[in-house]
Amino acid sequence: MTPEQIVRTFVDYFRERGHALVPENSLIPPPGDPVLFTTSGMHPLTPYLEGRPHPFGRRLVNVQRCLRTTDLDEVGDRTHLTVFQMLGSWSLGDYDGPRSLRWGYDLLREGFGIDPGRLHVTVFGGDERVGPDLGSLETWRELGVPVELTGAENWWSNGPTGPCGPDSEIFVWTGDGPPRGTPGTDGRWLEVWNHVQMRYHRYDDGRLEPLRQPNVDTGMGLERMEMVLRGNGSVFEGEAFEPWVRGVTGLWGLDGEALRRVCDHLRSSVVVVGDGVRPSNTGRGYVLRRLLRLVLTELWRADPARSLGDLPTEPVERTLDRFGQRADVGELRDLLLAEERRFRGLLRRGGPIVSRYRSRSRGPLTDEDYRYLHDTHGLPRELVDAL
Repeated sequence: MTPEQIVRTFVDYFRERGHALVPENSLIPPPGDPVLFTTSGMHPLTPYLEGRPHPFGRRLVNVQRCLRTTDLDEVGDRTHLTVFQMLGSWSLGDYDGPRSLRWGYDLLREGFGIDPGRLHVTVFGGDERVGPDLGSLETWRELGVPVELTGAENWWSNGPTGPCGPDSEIFVWTGDGPPRGTPGTDGRWLEVWNHVQMRYHRYDDGRLEPLRQPNVDTGMGLERMEMVLRGNGSVFEGEAFEPWVRGVTGLWGLDGEALRRVCDHLRSSVVVVGDGVRPSNTGRGYVLRRLLRLVLTELWRADPARSLGDLPTEPVERTLDRFGQRADVGELRDLLLAEERRFRGLLRRGGPIVSRYRSRSRGPLTDEDYRYLHDTHGLPRELVDAL
């Protein structure tokens, strides 16, 4: 299946079961929202998950672009991305978790054609405050899907306070040969879909109270599902990354983790700019600046003459088209080059400072050293590491 076919299959399945299609939102949350970027499909729906009536009803479905800075350190492996697309379905106080799981199993098997023998799930096994998620456990056992019970790994929350509850994660075997082990013991089990049952509200003191409106929130990574359905070795073999991998490989000859990081960070930067963010030293602009500096650090490690000005326009144009963005490619290229010139200047001025500091220190730089260089000389960590 192509990404478009995956989206259509998912959305049509839930629309046939009474779910209304919700328009996609920007990566930029509405004014007053404390987070920098939309991190999941449920994020724009938070007021409705907390009880406000949604104008489209109590059953919803959509596809939402998301950005997670928490995964930056893991980008470079075969499954993690900074910007990705999430397919989601929601019950706002309507049906329960077991029904969502049964629909999910049916869609994976009948809609996407995944062999049930390649499935494994994890379920919340309980802790000192909340008992095991028996509804999910019994549902999966009835369906014949093997279950691994976990603790905190299957407890979802939207931060230290707010809605929370047990979740059940669905994994697909991506290794050669018959499935082995469990998701907790073998990394070849790939998580593709999470079904969250928002049953509680957690307060500042840690107290849990049942929600007046229990909800179901599911999220499926589009790029991961494409990887599974096409038998790819990583998400970077999918359609969204094909022009990036081809262009970056042909231009700079990167491979392995370096290739994946550069492709991810460049693509993510384009999407962020397309949603209206510009580089700065704080907030969203700093996330964009950091992504570009990580790219340049990777490129200049082998050849300081490399330049973002040499990047072909095809991957940029196709990314903007995929996300329905109208940014001007020429202006975007000028922005990238301006950031490149700025970073070169910082490297030139910061080099002597870092060299002197390293010559006085003993061993690797500590977190305290990085804070001093940043607070005293304005040198961010990624710049220090590049020198």
